Amino acid sequence: MIVSQDGSGGFKTIQEAIDTVPENNSNRVTIHVKNGIYKEKLIINKPFITLIGEIAEKTIITFDDYANKLFPNGEKYGTFNSYTSLISADDFIAENITFENSAGDGRIVGQALAAYVDADRVIFRNCRFLGCQDTIFTAPLPPRPLIGNTFGGPGEGKEKRKLRQYFESCYIKGDVDFIFGSATAVFHKCEIFSNDRDDEVNGYITAASTPECEKYGYVFIDCKLISNAKPNTVYLGRPWRDFAKTVFINTWMGEHIKNEGWHNWNKENAEKNVFYAEYNSYGPGAQMDKRVKWAKILTKEEAKEYSIHNVLSGKDNWNPCLDI
Repeated sequence: MIVSQDGSGGFKTIQEAIDTVPENNSNRVTIHVKNGIYKEKLIINKPFITLIGEIAEKTIITFDDYANKLFPNGEKYGTFNSYTSLISADDFIAENITFENSAGDGRIVGQALAAYVDADRVIFRNCRFLGCQDTIFTAPLPPRPLIGNTFGGPGEGKEKRKLRQYFESCYIKGDVDFIFGSATAVFHKCEIFSNDRDDEVNGYITAASTPECEKYGYVFIDCKLISNAKPNTVYLGRPWRDFAKTVFINTWMGEHIKNEGWHNWNKENAEKNVFYAEYNSYGPGAQMDKRVKWAKILTKEEAKEYSIHNVLSGKDNWNPCLDI
C-alpha cells in the first residue's frame, strides 16, 4: 500500500490505508508513506502494521491537540486525549517517520503528546518525535491517578499489560517529562534534545512509572543528550510513580544536564524505591561524583544485565534487532 498526498498512491491519508486492514490482522502489512505533511489524528488499532516513510524529516504526521483544549461540553481534553498518533495494537513498526505535536509550550497549552504508545513489541527506527511537555507516552497507565478519579483518554479502564517498546536511531525532542509511562522501553543510539524554556529548570527527560513488579523500565544505550539550554538546567528524570526505573548506559551528556542528575519530585519515599542508574556516562554533563546519593553507578558486570535482549526478551524471547 502506498500513501501519497498527490494522488499517485492508493491513498491520500495514512488513516485511510490503516482502515482497510482487517480488524484481526495476523499478517505483516506494510504501508509506504511518501514525503509530505500529514495533518492527522492517527489511530493505529490493527496489529502487524508497518509504516515506512521516505525521509524522516520530510514524512511528518502532525496534529495540535493539547491538554487544556476544551471539548464542546466544556471539559478539558487532558493529557491522554492530546495525542497526535495512538498506537494501540501490538507488533507495530515505524521507520523514517516524524511524529509531531505542534501545540507548543506546555506552560500555555499543558501536556501535548506526539505519540501514545499502548502496545507490545513496538519498534521505531530512524523516527523523530517532536513536542514540548509529554512528547512520548509509553503505556500502560499507572493503576490510579494521583489527583481525581480518572486519567481519561483511550487507555482508561484497559487491562494493565507488560508492554515492550524499542526506539533505535530516533530523535526525541521535548522538555518536561517528555518520555514518560510504565512500559519497558529501550532507547538505542537515540538523540534526545531538551528544549530551552529559559528557566532555572528547563525540564526532565524521563518520568517513569514502572510497576513495582517489573525489573526494567527505561534503558538508554549509546545515546546522546543534547540541548540549547543553559548548563546545569535539565534533570535526567523524576519519578511519576515511586518505583520508577531508568538506566543510562554509555551515554554522552551535554552540559545542560544537572550535576545531581535526578529529582525526587518532592517524594522522599521515592528515593528509597526508585532505581536510577548510570554506567560509563561521558561528556560535560556526566558529573558522576555529584549525582544524588540515592542514584546508583553500575559496575561493568551490572551493566551487562541491560543488553537489549535481556531487557525486552520476555517469555516470547522477542528480539527487536532481528525484527526487520
